[in-house]
Amino acid sequence: MSRPTIKDLAQEAGVSVSTVNRVINNAQAVRGSTREIVLGAAERIGFYGLGSIEHSVLQSRETIRLGVILHQGHRVFYRELGAALRRAAEQYTGANVTLELEYMDDLSPDHIAYRITEVGQQCDSLGVVAAEHPVISDAITALLDSGTPVSALIGPLSAQGNVGYIGHDNWKKGRTAAWAFHHTCRIPGKIGVLLGNHRYRNQEINESGFRSYLREQDAGFTVLEPLQTFESAAVAREMTEKLLSEHPDLCGLFVSGGGITGALAALKDRPRRKDFVCVAYEIFDATRAGLIDGTITMTLSYPIRSFAREIIATMVKAHKAGPDAGAQRVNIPIAIHTSENV
Repeated sequence: MSRPTIKDLAQEAGVSVSTVNRVINNAQAVRGSTREIVLGAAERIGFYGLGSIEHSVLQSRETIRLGVILHQGHRVFYRELGAALRRAAEQYTGANVTLELEYMDDLSPDHIAYRITEVGQQCDSLGVVAAEHPVISDAITALLDSGTPVSALIGPLSAQGNVGYIGHDNWKKGRTAAWAFHHTCRIPGKIGVLLGNHRYRNQEINESGFRSYLREQDAGFTVLEPLQTFESAAVAREMTEKLLSEHPDLCGLFVSGGGITGALAALKDRPRRKDFVCVAYEIFDATRAGLIDGTITMTLSYPIRSFAREIIATMVKAHKAGPDAGAQRVNIPIAIHTSENV
């Protein structure tokens, strides 16, 4: 078969031959949407000048600068999310997206607020993982007032303006965790709860949903006061050991956030009880191994790739919509894993 011609491409795209020539030659007088149509047609028929058309399309697309601030880069979840965000930015087709990605080791409110201001001033749309704190709220408010949209990632944030949110429905997430205890614990008893910090609204909402389900069901469980891990594996291990020592009749542990690897290490140090239930978060090598060997009963996780794509798309949408359009809010489906589907 002979290779497709410009005439074939024009017919496939539903445009004139002269329009195809203008796209190939990167002429200015062609709408971006028309370039995209011609590019799609060229890919379908295997047109030989695909590279020139791709270049033409890229040149015509708006360049949007996105900034994302994540927690510590040594944590597997954030490292994998960062890598997925970079891929999603490169593959985004609606604009040329440049991504400024920062990992924060210093999680103090003052430092996070400072980086929100610095990164936010250099980008068109900002996404941030942070705890709720007045200093952070003030920094977000100032950025919103300057016309830069802000999207809270994973945990909701507040400010005087509208802050977007991209993440789980955390109330439902907590109720799902409680459902797991209700349906897998043979005998109701005490449940320990670990969270990273009381100022992480996602974890506070998780706990609220968790307690509301068990109250509604009148299931006979006693939910202990949550212990903070400060997002540290070492502290999580210490807090888990404390719970196991002080409450030998503990029937389960809900790790709502912060330090899952430390909690796992503490659980593995004790003789395994078949009736002990542990619900944790995220799926990576350590939690996958915990599911397989029975240390963890269930994980409630983010689908990393689709989460990253949604973050990029929503942040671009927030920029294009403008400051008067209101906050963009997207609920990400919860991925549930057990030993049978990892």
